[in-house]
Amino acid sequence: MIIYPAVDILEGRCVQLVQGRRETATAFGDPLLCAESWLSQGASALHIVNLDGAFGMSRLNAEKITEVIKKTGVEIQLGGGVRSLEDARSWLDCGVDRIIISTFAAEEPECLTILSDEYGSSRIMAGVDALAGEMVTHGWEKTAGNYLDWADLFTRKGAGSLLYTNVSVEGLCNGIDPKPVQDLLRAATVPVVVAGGVTSATDIAMLKSSGASGAVLGSALYSGKISLNDALEAAK
Repeated sequence: MIIYPAVDILEGRCVQLVQGRRETATAFGDPLLCAESWLSQGASALHIVNLDGAFGMSRLNAEKITEVIKKTGVEIQLGGGVRSLEDARSWLDCGVDRIIISTFAAEEPECLTILSDEYGSSRIMAGVDALAGEMVTHGWEKTAGNYLDWADLFTRKGAGSLLYTNVSVEGLCNGIDPKPVQDLLRAATVPVVVAGGVTSATDIAMLKSSGASGAVLGSALYSGKISLNDALEAAK
């Protein structure tokens, strides 16, 4: 199982949010320096989110993100504000290993088929962001129906993997909610990376035993609730 330290970027800075709310941002400095710090501690992959993109300003932070892609050379999955085929193609052509599409995929599921045909399904990840069992889109501001139904649709349309984020527990550092994660992992036919509430080695061990292919660590890592070394050990 792969551990993905999060590098969430807002207004050019690496930040962490609570429950996806912009006003809760805590800044941690330059995104490249944060990325390099996690890599120096043993990470082999990164999870980058263009938060300005998620809030509707997709072109912001492009320079910072490109710098991380070019200078680290590691596996990177990227999401946030991918709202068109042009957005997706530009990041995939820039060298991102995997693009995460959520709102755009919910609005136009055929985009997953088009991009999978062009780039291969392994580079196309659908984001399943869920709140109380409902898929949420547009920066987690709109509900769109049962998250398991969306996960199934995204897979049938060509997504080669899924990113599941439980918005209910995201950023709170209180641990994961096992049931919705396990329900998705039982139903999924493609690899699933889990985000939202991953706080302890116990959480990671549970995700691994349940079949998750990866876990994203954000607030718990930045606040020191878990060390990257402990997370990597639990994922082995």
